[in-house]
Amino acid sequence: MTLSRSRSVSFFILALFAVLINPAISSRASSFIKLPNSDEFPDESPDESQVIAHCAAWRLAVETDNAGEWKVVPRGCVPYVKNYYSSGQFDADYDVLVVYITNYAKTIKLAGNGKDAWVFDIDETLLSNFPYYKAHHGYGSEPYDNTQFNRWVVTGKAPAFDAGLRLYNALKELGFTIILLTGRDESQRSITEKNLLYAGYSGWNRLLLRGHEDQGKSATQYKSEQRSKVVKEGYTIHGSTGDQWSDLQGFALATRSFKVPNPLYYIA
Repeated sequence: MTLSRSRSVSFFILALFAVLINPAISSRASSFIKLPNSDEFPDESPDESQVIAHCAAWRLAVETDNAGEWKVVPRGCVPYVKNYYSSGQFDADYDVLVVYITNYAKTIKLAGNGKDAWVFDIDETLLSNFPYYKAHHGYGSEPYDNTQFNRWVVTGKAPAFDAGLRLYNALKELGFTIILLTGRDESQRSITEKNLLYAGYSGWNRLLLRGHEDQGKSATQYKSEQRSKVVKEGYTIHGSTGDQWSDLQGFALATRSFKVPNPLYYIA
């Protein structure tokens, strides 16, 4: 038995060594472990179907948070991301999400005391910054530039997502108290309110922004702390909607959370 086991181990070592020293074999082996968010494709000259499959796998990993923290859209997937929005697929995905959310919301028996809350993120949830990412950010393929993005924010021209606006109004009509929780700074309160009104949103209970004491905190920590304050005031957060996992994770969580698709950027 000992001799047989020793031979098996020796065979495995020899086989592994053969893979490592054989360029043809090692090249094929490396293609199996190429990460889907790599800028390179498993094949040097992929055809269109391979590119689409590769980028669809990358987007799935991003949306499910399996990719973890990532910085930019892979260069090879920029046409895929562009098409995801221009083809109407993003709109269709958001429309389906609205159906699931409203069906869930209709099952909730509200207390009727004004404390039945629904928390919304703003950017890429209610307001679309896609015009900025299209014109100035290579559809998410360039590193985030805070100064440049803030120049866009102060224009106050971010449009509403049609699905986001329908969802917002539907939840208001059902009787939920709407709380807006954004990573924007307190200094941007006025322009954010004007932009929301310009885009068609109204009637929120409060707008929570980062104060001086929140600078440097991760989005997860900051938003968890803000939700915790809301809960301590006696509110029940029945639902939460955001485009980042950091909008939805942490503590003082909603009973149910719903993520809006966003393959443009990641916030920890």
